[in-house]
Amino acid sequence: MNAVLKEFIEILSGTLDNVDQVKEEQENENQKHPYAKHITSDCTHIVRNFPADNQGRYILEESYYTYPGQEMIIKPLLFYVTEKEGTVYLNSVTVPERLDPAKVINANVDLYFDHDELQIKESFGAAPYKYHPEEKHFTTDHFCEFAPGLTFRLTETLEHGKLSVMETWTKDGVVTTPYHTPIIYIKK
Repeated sequence: MNAVLKEFIEILSGTLDNVDQVKEEQENENQKHPYAKHITSDCTHIVRNFPADNQGRYILEESYYTYPGQEMIIKPLLFYVTEKEGTVYLNSVTVPERLDPAKVINANVDLYFDHDELQIKESFGAAPYKYHPEEKHFTTDHFCEFAPGLTFRLTETLEHGKLSVMETWTKDGVVTTPYHTPIIYIKK
């Protein structure tokens, strides 16, 4: 694995949440962002039949969101990442249907994926994360259309110890994301 891809995975890996951001908003009686937590790691080692000459890596992200007044939303996200000329390309991968989403977690010692069953979500495309070596961080501003009238924009800055993440969903020209500033994740 080359140095840029390794640094990208190191930045994403671990437990990150925005508890500080939510506490500040609650203290000001104006919570806008959900409480959000990610537990992320490189899971390439549990991918069976992974081609020996493949330079990419798989990343499993457990995502937990609690919006004010709502139950927690839990969803596993699987990504495939590659690097070319200082840019990391992140592709979203469909979690196989044979798996119970609640058991697709990094702590599940029985979890495995077969390389042949992992399908890249073409509608998401490859989000390009540009590496900025002077600042030692990555940035992306990725746009995709999931269905007619349904678009998604991902704007991120990823640095050691901190992620700034804005996910903007738009349906028929109307922004449906309930907040308009990034979620600020801090690594624990």
